[in-house]
Amino acid sequence: MILRMSVDWFPLWLSLRVAVLSTLLSVAVGVGLAYVLANRDFRGKEALDAVLSLPLVLPPTVLGYYLLVLVGRESFPGRIYEWIFGQPLVFTWQAAVLAAFLHSAPLLIKSARAALETVDHSFERAARTLGANETVIFFRITLPLVVRPVLAGTALAFARSLGDFGVTIMLAGNIPGRTQTIAVAIYDAVEAGNGAVARALVLAVSAIALVVLWVANRLSPRAAT
Repeated sequence: MILRMSVDWFPLWLSLRVAVLSTLLSVAVGVGLAYVLANRDFRGKEALDAVLSLPLVLPPTVLGYYLLVLVGRESFPGRIYEWIFGQPLVFTWQAAVLAAFLHSAPLLIKSARAALETVDHSFERAARTLGANETVIFFRITLPLVVRPVLAGTALAFARSLGDFGVTIMLAGNIPGRTQTIAVAIYDAVEAGNGAVARALVLAVSAIALVVLWVANRLSPRAAT
C-alpha cells in the first residue's frame, strides 16, 4: 500500500503517450521513405539512407544537441513553431515526441526497406497492366505483402520510443509532471536513492517491453512459417 501511494505513475503514462504518437509518426513517414529507398534509383540514394540511419549510431546526446540547434527558439523552425502554437517546442512533451520519433524511426525504415526489397514485383506489374494506379498498387498489393515485417518493425520502434533517455532529456528536459518520461524518472529515483520507486518503474517498463518484443517476434516472417 505504501509503495502504491509513493510511486508517481505520470512518467509511465507520458511515456506511453509519447511512444504511441512517435510510432504513428514513424509509420506515416518511415514506410514512405522505405518504399522510395527500396524501389527508386536516384542520385544521393545511399547518402539519404546514411543520414536516415545516423540516429542508430550517434550518441543520443549528440542527436539531442542537433535537435536543439534545429528546433530551438533561435532557429527558423523553432520560431515558426512558437508563432503557430504560442510557445517554444523545447522543454515540452511534444519535444519528447519529436525526440522519440527521430530516435526510433530508423528501426522501422530499415526493417520496412528490407521487407519491400523482397517483394515479387510481378504482382505489381500485373496490376499496372490492369490499369491500377501506383497508390492502389501500394495499398492493395505491396503493403499487404510486407505487413508482418512492417508491423514487427513498428513494435520495435514503439519499444525504442518508450525507453528513450538521452535525446529526450536533451530536448524535452526533466520537468516532473510535464516532460519527465519513465526513463528519466528511473534515473532520478536512482540518483535520489529511492530504490522502491526505481524498482516499480523498472518492472513496469520491463513488462511492457517484453510484451512488445513478444508481439514483434510473433509478427516476424519466420514466426509466420
